Amino acid sequence: MLCLLVFQLFLPCMVCKGDTMQCFMKDPFLVPHEWYQPGGLIVGEMVSLITYGSNRHALALAFAVDEINKDLRILPNVSLGFHILDSYTDARMTYRTTLDLVFKSQSFVPNYKCGTQKHLVALTYGSIAPAEKETIQIHSFYHMAPYEDSQFIGIIRLLQHFEWMWIGVVVDCTNGGEHFVQVLEELLSQNEICSAFTKSIPQLASLDDVDKFSHLLSELYEIFTNSKVSALIMYGESLTISWIRTAQFMHDLRDNSTTSFRKVWIVTAQIDFILKGFQHGWGLQLFQGAISVTIPSKDPPEFRDFLQRVKPNWNQEDGFLKAFWEQAFDCSFADLTSPTTANELCTGEEKLENLPAPQFEMDMTGHSYSIYNAVHAVAHALHTMMSSRSKGRDLMQNKKADLQKLLNKTCKRYLHSFLLSISFNNAAGEAVSFSDKRVLKGGFDIMNLVTFSNFSFKRVKVGRLDPKSPEGKELTLNGDAIVWPRVFNQVIPISLCNERCRPGYQKRRREGEKFCCYDCAPCPEGKISNQTDMNECFRCPEDQYPNKGRNSCIPRLIQFLSYEEPLGISLASAALSFVLITALVLSIFLKHNDTPLVRANNRGLSYMLLVSLLLCFLSPLLFLRQPGQVTCLLRQPAFAIIFSVAVSCVLAKTALVSLAFRATKPGSRLKNWVGKTLAHCITLTCSSVQAGLCAMWLASAPPFPDLDSDSVTEAIVLQCNEGSVPLFFCVLSYMGLLALASFTVAFLARRLPDSFNEAKFITFSMLVFCSVWVSFVPTYLSTRGKDTVAVEIFSILSSAAGLLGCIFAPKCYIILLRPEMNCRDQLMRKN
Repeated sequence: MLCLLVFQLFLPCMVCKGDTMQCFMKDPFLVPHEWYQPGGLIVGEMVSLITYGSNRHALALAFAVDEINKDLRILPNVSLGFHILDSYTDARMTYRTTLDLVFKSQSFVPNYKCGTQKHLVALTYGSIAPAEKETIQIHSFYHMAPYEDSQFIGIIRLLQHFEWMWIGVVVDCTNGGEHFVQVLEELLSQNEICSAFTKSIPQLASLDDVDKFSHLLSELYEIFTNSKVSALIMYGESLTISWIRTAQFMHDLRDNSTTSFRKVWIVTAQIDFILKGFQHGWGLQLFQGAISVTIPSKDPPEFRDFLQRVKPNWNQEDGFLKAFWEQAFDCSFADLTSPTTANELCTGEEKLENLPAPQFEMDMTGHSYSIYNAVHAVAHALHTMMSSRSKGRDLMQNKKADLQKLLNKTCKRYLHSFLLSISFNNAAGEAVSFSDKRVLKGGFDIMNLVTFSNFSFKRVKVGRLDPKSPEGKELTLNGDAIVWPRVFNQVIPISLCNERCRPGYQKRRREGEKFCCYDCAPCPEGKISNQTDMNECFRCPEDQYPNKGRNSCIPRLIQFLSYEEPLGISLASAALSFVLITALVLSIFLKHNDTPLVRANNRGLSYMLLVSLLLCFLSPLLFLRQPGQVTCLLRQPAFAIIFSVAVSCVLAKTALVSLAFRATKPGSRLKNWVGKTLAHCITLTCSSVQAGLCAMWLASAPPFPDLDSDSVTEAIVLQCNEGSVPLFFCVLSYMGLLALASFTVAFLARRLPDSFNEAKFITFSMLVFCSVWVSFVPTYLSTRGKDTVAVEIFSILSSAAGLLGCIFAPKCYIILLRPEMNCRDQLMRKN
């Protein structure tokens, strides 16, 4: 159970100044320790308690009183005294002695005896948990350390700094421990940190029940065996350290081995690294590398000299120091009435500086520093109050009055106002003052515990916690200065439920487990994650695309079908080749324009068809360049109109062939329709309809340059957006309708009696033409990027080549290779 001290600070009646420090031991008693944590000051007729981490706290009180009594600038002609009452885990004795302290008289003789002291001026050092403070409503309570709640944000920032997301929590089984867990769990959840377990440690355990005691130690040891948890947060008091160390000692004793645990302890300011009684020889190696939030402290100049002068024979009534001396040095003072069981007798000349740190620290720790400042704060407030004009006049008029009674009456009315506004520099050179909420101004230090083989340790400051700093910057930490537990080989420990998800992966939560436990799934197609442990993958900016590992974005290239790439060169070469072939065919027809073969097939339509085919072969060159405003406006309408003219010419030739044979029948009226007029009429009408559709298209939703970032992952395709897709397909459909009409008429005229029936070749050409454009539609819709343009160019070249080859290749063959067949008699043959 936790030991508690009550410090009673009072003023003796005599107005003399001197070295008047005395203390004595009262009967042991205990109070509900969950009311209090270190760092507070209660003024008035209230009881104040201190977590007794080590005897240096009592000596800090004695040093502060001695320092004030020697300082003629503070409370001149007044000597301070104090009582120290220790606790030994008996609750009934605690309540009884507390009442005795408040309501009964205690005799104390500094230099002179002036009677009994019935009233307390101040009792120092104690702090109340925020939840309890609201309940008990102690208005005279002053915090000698920042609020406990400010530690929470420091712990969260510490966990975030080292990326510890899977931690364990060890607390004492008190109301303060419950409050700590309640607040911490909420903050952990808000900051995406999980607690793997929360272990409550009782303040007392009956040693009579061996099984229960052993079970408790086994439960404590289990916190060391969780391999995934490397960071442990500990909240409690000094006894919590003892429980943890005992659990390790018993396990090592049972297994006859020394265990090295891969754990880092994060310790709150309430805990002091103290081992008591039989634990003194165990050492604190278990807590090597611990990071503790501590109350800032500085050593007053004379404090170490004071400790070196401390002797157990200061006062015959001082049972406190003698008991401590025997326990610390494992000796016993000579007592003729009872035999000693210690190894040796105490000489009284032993030195505190020779004790290992777990037993006694020569430096003034944060807790001791709070006691020191509390005593000085009360003394300065009393000095200010007594020095004020009005109060000073009253005191001078009542020289013969009982000073103690007068001071107590004055304290009740005025002491709080003076204490709240007090501001002074202590002997260590630090300014001490309270905020309007009775809280000592300042923050916390972040200390690193470094242990040594001789069971001593050293606290090294590695950071600072300032609750008033902007959010996210409350913690200042020098991570390189931290000495980690030896098993980590100075590598920052990892405390996670599972391995982190590497870039390129995203978290996938496990059903039924805390959100800190998850699996890692690869990013879906088109998304990346460029950090560890990302909840979701994300898409790259439009001008970038994911790499193969899906962990970074690569800048996209601007892409379009051009003459400079192999595909563009091939298509351009094919187009120019067909242009040359078409020009050659046209020149052949022009050279042999008077031959029966050229004249028999309506040479005007043949010339028009060859010219339109030549333009059809040239139109793909508009597609093989960077799309611009003019290019996009021209290329689709130009291709549609030129092709419509070509197909119209084919339709006119087919109609003329069919009508020519039917007009030769006796009495036929079709003779009037056969001629150039009909051919021109068909060509002009069919082409005008297509031109009208294109004009409507350009007027309503014309094509325009556009960027396609979805079609190709690795590049942004610079293309021509067709504007109105329905009108675009209307234009293609009309061209297909003309081709279908030509195919139908030519197919019906394929059996006309003639040795050179052009209808057969038109049928084949239209069959090729329709096949190309029927296959174009699904291919065009299924391709993306510049491949779409390549498909359209290929379709233009293929269909135009089909017309050129099927219609004109047989004629060129006869003209060039079989000139004997190019005569009227041959053309009029029926077979």
